[in-house]
Amino acid sequence: MCGIVGLFAKTPEVEANLGALLAPMLHAMSDRGPDSAGVAFYRNPVADGQTKLTLQHDDPRFDWDALRQGMQDAIGADRAVERRANHAVVVAHADAARAESWVEEFFPDVKIMSAGAAIEIYKETGRPEAFIETFDIQGLSGTHALGHTRMATESKVTTAGSHPFSTGLDLCLVHNGSLSNHNGLRRMLRREGVRFQTENDTEVAAGYMMWRQREGDALQQVVDHCIEDLDGFYTFLIGTRDGFAVVRDPIACKPAVLAETEDWVAMSSEYRSIATLPGAESATTWEPAPATLYMWEKERV
Repeated sequence: MCGIVGLFAKTPEVEANLGALLAPMLHAMSDRGPDSAGVAFYRNPVADGQTKLTLQHDDPRFDWDALRQGMQDAIGADRAVERRANHAVVVAHADAARAESWVEEFFPDVKIMSAGAAIEIYKETGRPEAFIETFDIQGLSGTHALGHTRMATESKVTTAGSHPFSTGLDLCLVHNGSLSNHNGLRRMLRREGVRFQTENDTEVAAGYMMWRQREGDALQQVVDHCIEDLDGFYTFLIGTRDGFAVVRDPIACKPAVLAETEDWVAMSSEYRSIATLPGAESATTWEPAPATLYMWEKERV
């Protein structure tokens, strides 16, 4: 049992207050997932030819300025580093492959949480309310965001094993449910060059989606393949640079609620999270149908 929340801004006012609106939604899911929490925000896209990296180190005193200076000298980087708890956002003046390779070679103890143009991922073990305070997500703006509270089942409680998972540029996934064939899929994806940091089945699903995109699939095709190839029960909330998408397995036994107003689109495992939003009482609210893709993107609303 885990908790999922998502919020897509349809107005500049909601964008400016995205974190302040998402935080109560995430807090409302604390009892569905007391072991860890995490968020993915899409905000402040970088210029073409640059890569935004969200990085994590277990030592809260880690010298992020030394990493940034080394990156600047080697491949180029912005002078600013945005720190949140033991995470940091660094903008490299290089493509993602080169930037990630540099971090892995020269700072192997640093974990790469996400890479892309707009995505930032923050996640940590512990109760969601403590995560919200420690990472001050209330102060974040953005176009859309995803959040997750985890009750650990198939894998141990670690920072890396927390949601969201990102295995592709600006692509991330949060998941409520369980996959029964993730070990076989993991072996297949490793043969295709996909790397994994944990034993979490959600990371396998995220890796599968990235692989399908690499093979040329659009998001609808990715989801069609997921429904065909992923065995188990799941509700997926998928983040992309331009928006987010929701899909449930063909049986749809895992809970999910969607709601939409003129100002926002919201998703959660339970309505009580959506009820924290302004205007929720007049929103159009429904339960997503099985094996059906629901998607919102900036150019579509």
